[in-house]
Amino acid sequence: MEYYINVEPNVYIYVEDINPTGRKTILFIHGWPANHNLFEYQYDQLPKQGYRCIGLDLRGFGQSSRPWSGYNYNRLADDIRAVVDELQLRDFTLGGHSTGGGIAIRYMARHKGYGVSKLALFAAAAPSLVQRPNFPYGLPEQDVLNIIQDTYENRPNMLRGFGDLIFHNYVTPSLSDWVFNLGLQASSWATAEIANTWLHEELFNDLTEIQVPTLILHGLDDKVCLFPLAMAQKRAISDAELIPFEACGHFLFYDQLKRFNKELVDFIER
Repeated sequence: MEYYINVEPNVYIYVEDINPTGRKTILFIHGWPANHNLFEYQYDQLPKQGYRCIGLDLRGFGQSSRPWSGYNYNRLADDIRAVVDELQLRDFTLGGHSTGGGIAIRYMARHKGYGVSKLALFAAAAPSLVQRPNFPYGLPEQDVLNIIQDTYENRPNMLRGFGDLIFHNYVTPSLSDWVFNLGLQASSWATAEIANTWLHEELFNDLTEIQVPTLILHGLDDKVCLFPLAMAQKRAISDAELIPFEACGHFLFYDQLKRFNKELVDFIER
């Protein structure tokens, strides 16, 4: 089933609800610069096991509205809350990849984990994607500034360069092209603005407010959200399990597809 959910005047979030009668619900929050289709290979398999899978497109991405503003984590977390309220979701697992993981963490802190029984973080961009004086483990700030500049000057080239970083294992050119095209579906201004939030958003305090069981899945060979970020998440969240994925990059749900699905299902069933 497909929905457009009004989150503020003239802004609608696209939602795909797969197997609405499933016995347990997983709400997926995609990473930058893609959309809900990033989890296609979870949508293919998890409903077969009885799960309800809900994917949304963040504002500015995929089939959602493309407002000029509203790309900070607070507003994006509020968009998730609007979806949760509209679909009356309760006792669900919230899963977020990369920037989507950061937004999921902000949701947990800002909305007190409303409706969430478990949290799953996939290569999450937290507590900070960029290096800071108190956190030297992220990317150099200049790398993000280069992404923003390249987005404004040659977005397809920027997306190709990003695509070269996300996989550790070989993928076919056709799959690489598919991921590239997901990025092209976003608005250019949302793509740049989300990248800009990485410079300003910090989630150190947010992590300590998470009060539900949390699964952290992270590739040891991730070149975007480096593995020390996962270790920081584990230290800050009171009830967290960190599972490192060997021979695995940033897109761990493709790099280690079968293991990813198994670990997620095992966590939900515990």
